[in-house]
Amino acid sequence: MTIVDAHVHLYPPEVNRDPAAWAAAHGEKHWAELCTRRRKDGKPVQTFPSVDQLLHDMDAAGVAKSILLGWYWENHATCVAQNRFYADCIRAHPDRLAAFATVQPKAGPVAFEEAVRARDDGLAGFGELSPHSQHFGIDDPVWRQILRLAAEWKVPVNLHVTDPASRKYPGRVETPLADFVRLVREFPATTFILAHWGGGLAWASDALALPNVWFDTAASPLLYGPEVWAKAKTERVLFGSDYPLILYPQTESAPGAGGLLSEARQAGASTAVLGDNAEILFGL
Repeated sequence: MTIVDAHVHLYPPEVNRDPAAWAAAHGEKHWAELCTRRRKDGKPVQTFPSVDQLLHDMDAAGVAKSILLGWYWENHATCVAQNRFYADCIRAHPDRLAAFATVQPKAGPVAFEEAVRARDDGLAGFGELSPHSQHFGIDDPVWRQILRLAAEWKVPVNLHVTDPASRKYPGRVETPLADFVRLVREFPATTFILAHWGGGLAWASDALALPNVWFDTAASPLLYGPEVWAKAKTERVLFGSDYPLILYPQTESAPGAGGLLSEARQAGASTAVLGDNAEILFGL
């Protein structure tokens, strides 16, 4: 069985050296609030590994390939830097890594130009994006232009989704589920991946009626119990860890997909969910 982790984040070395200082200098306050904070026990919510560390952790967990997702950055310049970094990553490790581009539609036409350039650099989709966190409307003309471009190129768009019933945490942003259902229906030729089990849409009856939407399992143990693997009403699910988040903070001090893979297997996750779906969807 080929295991594919469809939801992984990495950052350039200049970010990893001092994440909080970098975020303050580059106006990425929301990212810092989510990614550089510590839990009540003083432990970090995530680490900042290098590409080599990711590859080591993939080997340890038995993950054959990872999909590097961008972040829902607040600033266009940060998107550009992330995309260039990912282009370097996939050129260096084409057998192990694929990557999605990040964009900030509020930047206007240059955001569309960046989407085209990222595709030319070999990036294979868009995401993880969040209209609600990046403060652009779902009717934004550049955003809709990018969604049409994704349909034309037949590449997926990964969107961050928050379950409206989930617990409160620092940096949590409401993402009304109706907005995602509307986008999926208005752009039937675009393939959407709704992260974090689609905030619960994966087990809603509406899920089966949306043929162009997939769901990933990113950060699942921090949000739900193991029962969600059997709760989903669709097989259009992609295994995703949200690396380098620490998924089991009570028992683990470092990130990795191994624990989540064990949970998924014990819950009866299919080979399709663990890798086959991603291989087909991403053309791996």
